[in-house]
Amino acid sequence: MKKETDAREPRSTPDRGPRPGDPAPAAAAAARPVRGSWIPGLAVALVVAVVAMAVGERLPVLGGPVTAVILGVLVAAVHRPAPRLTPGLRLAGKPVLQAGVALLGAQLSLSQVLHVGGSSLPVMIGSLAACLLAARVIGRRLGVGGDLRTLIGAGTGICGASAIAAVTPVIGAASAQVAYAISTIFLFNIAAVVVFPLIGHLLGMDPQVFGLFAGTAVNDMSSVVAVATAYGPGAVDDAVVVKLTRTLMIIPVCLGLALLAGRRARSTPSAPVRPTGLVPWFLVAFLLAAAANSAGLVPAAAHPGLKELSVFLITVALSAVGLSTDVAALRRTGPRPLLLGACLWVVVSSSSLALQYAFGGGLS
Repeated sequence: MKKETDAREPRSTPDRGPRPGDPAPAAAAAARPVRGSWIPGLAVALVVAVVAMAVGERLPVLGGPVTAVILGVLVAAVHRPAPRLTPGLRLAGKPVLQAGVALLGAQLSLSQVLHVGGSSLPVMIGSLAACLLAARVIGRRLGVGGDLRTLIGAGTGICGASAIAAVTPVIGAASAQVAYAISTIFLFNIAAVVVFPLIGHLLGMDPQVFGLFAGTAVNDMSSVVAVATAYGPGAVDDAVVVKLTRTLMIIPVCLGLALLAGRRARSTPSAPVRPTGLVPWFLVAFLLAAAANSAGLVPAAAHPGLKELSVFLITVALSAVGLSTDVAALRRTGPRPLLLGACLWVVVSSSSLALQYAFGGGLS
């Protein structure tokens, strides 16, 4: 007489091994949500950010945000952060990042935009358009992925790490792509500190003209100040005003990317959902902060503190980005994005000079 088997008892099946179409173990593990306290991961990101800010003070051309990414990637390469850190790193990598970008608006005002003058806005808009178009065309020819070429294009055409930070949550870019884009932007910022003053002297630019050139063709604020100071103190004020005004370009670019992401999600049902909304909340906050500053509601005495807070929040977020980076994926990316960054650097620099000449910028 055969022994009956309880129907409720699960039958053991031999290990069939992976089949075609099954997710890879690492990908499956990454796809599973990690729950837990956000405190450990946020604490680690804060520690890295504090160290990065200290290094950035000693090396202003490098700056805190770029240092944060580099340190985070180095830590991740030596020892991959434990899964229990993931909730805190995600908190730092998105809400904290968005808050830092929103605070950038408190440094801007419509009066600054008007002060820049009618001739500089065409230069800024034209060089940005040339950069974004070149990023799309050249990036495709080089085989650089859409998100990565968007990050490099926005970082080169707008304002470096801040623009990359703003674009990242809109397009849902991976940490490795963000780290590669910021590293690429930083490399050409360093090159600009050496090369741009030589170009300015060779072309006989006066300080105001060079300030416009530096403000439109150099990315991060620390590098803009370094380039303008190397040329002469008379170029610094104009370069900083142009750079701050250029930051406003974050708004239309992010809105356009949000619309494109929404359209692609509707046309491709299988595509991953990116919860950006029509207008990301941090862009609304950015505009409100700029409007409040324009109306005189933000005291001048508060500007330095808000600037430092904004930079620190972005540094914390980019620390988390570095710590979350898949270093193996970074290696697999190869040199093509770096070549794209070099091409875009040339495009922005040459278009800025050409547009200044076309609009009577005073080049001799």
